[in-house]
Amino acid sequence: MKIRHATEQDAYALSALLTELGYADTETFITRQLQRLMAHPDEQLLIAEEGDTVLGFLSLHFIPQLALPGDFARISYFCVAEGERSKGLGQTLLAEAEQRARAQGCDRMEVHCNATREKANQFYVREDYIEAPVYRVKMINGSGAPK
Repeated sequence: MKIRHATEQDAYALSALLTELGYADTETFITRQLQRLMAHPDEQLLIAEEGDTVLGFLSLHFIPQLALPGDFARISYFCVAEGERSKGLGQTLLAEAEQRARAQGCDRMEVHCNATREKANQFYVREDYIEAPVYRVKMINGSGAPK
């Protein structure tokens, strides 16, 4: 298995993995979003693959801090393909993301995971992620509640 940066050719595989997370119909805009993320200097979209098969991905953002000496990194999306879970791939992707965050000057990682994703939350606890204060969201475009 290797971990690499995403390319536009990963759009179909990313859309399929996002569907596994409950985000259907991304194929109409995934290429545009992928291009935006790949061009952003504070974003790394990591792909885990075996041969030519995408097995998972992790979207990592680096967020500079004004009042703290170290920055932090946020995982916004993280998915391992259904048939590949519980084989260590998630740990490998997470370890790579943490190493890249340290290299960027980050001293902490953050991930937001819906409480309904029980196995994902259990994974984060096993990886030493602790529950943090309340996270609040306000939709400003009228599209309804976030997932």
